[in-house]
Amino acid sequence: MSATQVTNSRISYESFAIKPPVHPTYDLKGIIKLALAEDAGDRGDVTCLATIPLDMEVEAYFLAKEDGIIAGIALAEMIFHEVDPSLEVEWSKNDGDFIHKGLQFGKVHGRAHNIIVAERVVLNFMQRMSGIATLTKVSVRLLKGFDVNYWQCWEYWTEIAKWLNWLERGRLSPLYHAWPLAMANAAHPAYMLETRKTAPGLRLLDKWAVLIGGGRNHRMGLFDMVMIKDNHISTAGGVTNALKAVDLYLEQNNLQLEVEVETRTLEEVEEVLHYASQTKTFLTRIMLDNMVVPLPNGDVDISMLKEAVRLVNGRFETEASGNVTLDTVHKIGQSGVTYISSGSLTHSVKALDISLKIDTELALKVGKRTGRA
Repeated sequence: MSATQVTNSRISYESFAIKPPVHPTYDLKGIIKLALAEDAGDRGDVTCLATIPLDMEVEAYFLAKEDGIIAGIALAEMIFHEVDPSLEVEWSKNDGDFIHKGLQFGKVHGRAHNIIVAERVVLNFMQRMSGIATLTKVSVRLLKGFDVNYWQCWEYWTEIAKWLNWLERGRLSPLYHAWPLAMANAAHPAYMLETRKTAPGLRLLDKWAVLIGGGRNHRMGLFDMVMIKDNHISTAGGVTNALKAVDLYLEQNNLQLEVEVETRTLEEVEEVLHYASQTKTFLTRIMLDNMVVPLPNGDVDISMLKEAVRLVNGRFETEASGNVTLDTVHKIGQSGVTYISSGSLTHSVKALDISLKIDTELALKVGKRTGRA
């Protein structure tokens, strides 16, 4: 099963299980070349040159060393093809699928030298993206009311996969309707967003991983959405002045962009609503920043957030930001906000442990000895 097709210098995204977000200037192929070049330097892989005949062909297998959501499969194939278009890559999983420790989920066949040259770059991207996708998936499931302990159970995921297969074949099990882990707030679901707190140069890939994990993307950068934050408000002389300036700028430049304004108090929320009631505005979303208050017992108080959502009353999208963790995300979702954003999805990611092994029998032995397979 091939994840993508590469034709000359053009990349086709049509066959991707989950397509990357759109960016007008991002050069994904350039990022791949840069990553390979920084690894190869001016001599290439001197160890491979010394130890492996250039024409030797092998098969190498991808091995999961911990449970999680796999991401970066399509990107991995692009990297292999950049190094050597003759390499043959096959996968038993797609981007966004669950993998468990010890699973062989893909293989690459071709010249050993070129597989090893691509190996570390492929794994660096795939491990980071999978870590982001896994954290996003956990956050999304907690937000929707699923018990994370069930998420951690391989048996649970096996059942989910089986039921999804029945759905595709039109044989939905009656047990599905009695599944106890139901969405806690189905009428008003909130969506998980990341932020711009991404690794420099890897923003598109970080945000792609969030999509693969089941989240949604916030703005890509400074160019695709107006986001009036605290420093803009302070410099402009207040919330109302900042909103007026943005509306004037967009009208004068004939721009159609979404506009979000950050609010930190209920008074600022009321000021925004008053302005919008008196003036035609481009405003689309109100950020409710740090309205989730931590309590000494580790819980959070969302009463201020709920009051802000009540004041907005559906007139604009709302976004909760601040004090968002795996422990608090579900409760925050009960406030009725449209979105919940968390920088930790990308800035504090733990890479998922994945390896690429030619001698898989020995790799599994070592992995079992160390508890990593």
